[in-house]
Amino acid sequence: MTSSQSFDHNPAQSEFDTRTSSDLAGLTDGARPASGDDRPLREAVEASLARYFDHLDGSSVTDLYAMVMAEVEAPLLTSVLDHTQGNQTRAAEMLGLNRGTLRKKLKHHGLI
Repeated sequence: MTSSQSFDHNPAQSEFDTRTSSDLAGLTDGARPASGDDRPLREAVEASLARYFDHLDGSSVTDLYAMVMAEVEAPLLTSVLDHTQGNQTRAAEMLGLNRGTLRKKLKHHGLI
């Protein structure tokens, strides 16, 4: 998603999608990776998705892209804001977003 694209969120997400989103979030058993975990983000995502697909047990999935992005976006924004010590202008620059788009995403995730 680029800064010129709108951020659409469907609040009427189906029960299945809500459950699968929770399943995806819980694939790490709620634990943060150890500080010595040098696994690249790409490998962590691939491993999480492989576990997610294993847990589907034949169920179908829709809107997987939106679900994964929703799971990744909030911690990304939080981490960048922590790094910039809450400076939204610097955070927006780091993320390649317009500051207004960043604020919209922060509000969407309840981060401001």
